[in-house]
Amino acid sequence: MTVLRAYGDRQGDGMVQLSFTLELPPSSRAREAAKRFAELHGLAEPLVATMEQAAPGFSYFVVYGRSRHGVDAAAIDVPEALTLALSRDEIEGRIKEHLGRKLLVVGACTGSDAHTVGIDAILNYKGYAGDKGLESYKGFDAQNLGAQVENEELAARARALGADAILVSQVITQRNCHKENARALVELIERQGFRDRVVLLLGGPRIDHQLALELGFDAGFGPGTKPSDVATFLVTRICGAPPA
Repeated sequence: MTVLRAYGDRQGDGMVQLSFTLELPPSSRAREAAKRFAELHGLAEPLVATMEQAAPGFSYFVVYGRSRHGVDAAAIDVPEALTLALSRDEIEGRIKEHLGRKLLVVGACTGSDAHTVGIDAILNYKGYAGDKGLESYKGFDAQNLGAQVENEELAARARALGADAILVSQVITQRNCHKENARALVELIERQGFRDRVVLLLGGPRIDHQLALELGFDAGFGPGTKPSDVATFLVTRICGAPPA
């Protein structure tokens, strides 16, 4: 069975949840408006589970309903940065065997972006969800430049240090500024002539591997990425795939 429908109370019942805000104060009229809005989006038998004031004159809704749609999972082919994370010992061993030195990563939140939670989670010792950051590996030299770093500064620092990889974090996404800024960094590094000597990684809440490839990066990492995922990709890319 490759055509999949949403799973609510039982397999294939198509039950989904839709949340939205309408410019109406909470009322019976607003509840009916929410039901009709959900029906216009294809939900059958909509049930307004939540109606609460979001701001004066505005209501926030959560509506449950039955979707008629399904997706053919067998027809989906999405590129992935990696399929299986290596263990810490495997990562350390491959760096020592193939490089004989530390693998140098320079990272930053670029442009006007001041949100360092993601870049800190990957690079700093503390890490994320019990998975320690690249600073904790003996085989990595992780240079975290912090927030609001201009592309020119990041490129210059990476080039001066002879970085093996550059990790860019983009959290601010208004008007697709994350795409413009990321693409501008790739173009800058290409003009400076060292694109073929550095692995470029892009991360953030609205980043996936496909988007990163389209912007000229070597890999993209979205929400839930752990430091070991990034470490595995870098080691595999720079040191070669592990033996089967």
